[in-house]
Amino acid sequence: MIDVDSSQAKEHAQSVNTFRTLHRSILVLFAVVVVAIVTLVHFSISKIVAEQSRAQQQSLSPAISLIVEQLLKPLHISEALGHSTELVDLLDGVTVDENAIFTTLTRLEKEFGLSFFIASETQRKQYNSDGTVIELIEGEVSWYFKYRDYPVEAVADIGKWEDTHFYIDIKIHNDQGEFLGFFGVGKSLRSFIDIFDIYKQKYGYDFLFVDGEGDIMLSSDPSLIASYSDFTNLSELPWYASLPLTIQNEQALNNKLVTIDQNDYLIAEVKLNQFGWTVFLLSPLEDRQAEISQAFIFSIVTLLVVVFSLFLLIYNLLYYFRKDMQPDIIVRHTNNLPEKDNLQLIYKDLLSQYKSLSIMLISVDEHSTIIDNHGKSAGDEILDKIVAFLAEQLKDIDTLGRWGRSEFIVILPNTGPNVAFDIAQNIRHGIATLAPLTEFPDLQPTVSIGISFTASSRSMNEVTAHAEDALYQAKRDGSNLVRIQLIE
Repeated sequence: MIDVDSSQAKEHAQSVNTFRTLHRSILVLFAVVVVAIVTLVHFSISKIVAEQSRAQQQSLSPAISLIVEQLLKPLHISEALGHSTELVDLLDGVTVDENAIFTTLTRLEKEFGLSFFIASETQRKQYNSDGTVIELIEGEVSWYFKYRDYPVEAVADIGKWEDTHFYIDIKIHNDQGEFLGFFGVGKSLRSFIDIFDIYKQKYGYDFLFVDGEGDIMLSSDPSLIASYSDFTNLSELPWYASLPLTIQNEQALNNKLVTIDQNDYLIAEVKLNQFGWTVFLLSPLEDRQAEISQAFIFSIVTLLVVVFSLFLLIYNLLYYFRKDMQPDIIVRHTNNLPEKDNLQLIYKDLLSQYKSLSIMLISVDEHSTIIDNHGKSAGDEILDKIVAFLAEQLKDIDTLGRWGRSEFIVILPNTGPNVAFDIAQNIRHGIATLAPLTEFPDLQPTVSIGISFTASSRSMNEVTAHAEDALYQAKRDGSNLVRIQLIE
């Protein structure tokens, strides 16, 4: 541990005072909470029941988030892959190599477990990862010509009607901005239906995914699922038609009560701006108010016990983690490292001077877990220890920089990919065998490393993108590994 100078000592004293103030504040806050809870008992049960119903509706957000995640995963994959040079090279030409296209699609399907397709503008054909080819004939294949002229780069659609899929379609352009076709990522509708069924059985509510024109794209109600591009419109539903026209026109259904088959439902809505969709969540209110009323008194007593226990826990944790409130005198090296903005300038200068370089991205494995289990100080000390080790391993012309919270970048000028790989292996092994921290003898950090190389005038973003792909591959393969991805 390094010495603390007078200013740091002053900061330490201030931190102690802050801790004491926080300590007293917790006691006061506890008293206020107890008084507030006792006061709540005097409110009307019926009023509380109504508010609890609305709160219950909002508490269903984890379920919504899960469904949204299922939709956004194909979007993120399609955006990441759709802007790759590999796809541009496949489509940028008078003719295309169909064998190469199918090889790429098959590889992607095996890697991600999703369906993929490539639609070529020059060939007017759609190549699917299942090996099929569809002729893109205007008047027969409507989606292609509909979305080709859309002013957006990504669209969501439903297709492949023999086995209905949800698709994200990304436009592909060459360096001249010419439209080359679409790259699509699809997820079977059956996977959505399975998720819907789980949550419907558990909570009883229904989902509606509606596009900007009011067409129901996805639903937990099987009768509303589209069949061969024949979509049910929201306006066709009796409960929706019974709403005032002002609400219908604005589709402002959040927190609206509707009656469906003589049962009351409360509606929550979530905007999916990425697709121009809206998710409507219909939550049944039948028997809920009675259940809340019966449990309310018991809940108040339970809440008092829980709150008391919670504050007692916080009170003790503050003492346990008191050292984390001291001035941050660790991370001696990491705060002095250049970050992304400065690294851009360094990269350009080194590439101009040496004509070739390798980039190495280093990520500390399970760093968040280390912080969760051992505290922020342990996480910072590990970063500091790793940076000190890296600095010892590099040459004077090499550059070490900060890339993320627990990620570092090394620029190795005039270093080929094979040499960079050997250096990375030595670094990986050296970190895995570092002497453990004095306070945490059982804590042994490891790193995963991704490498890329360029010998031409490429942007730093392009080279680091390949290094990031290699790093993610190292993570996927089990961590504490080195992977390399060269630019074709």
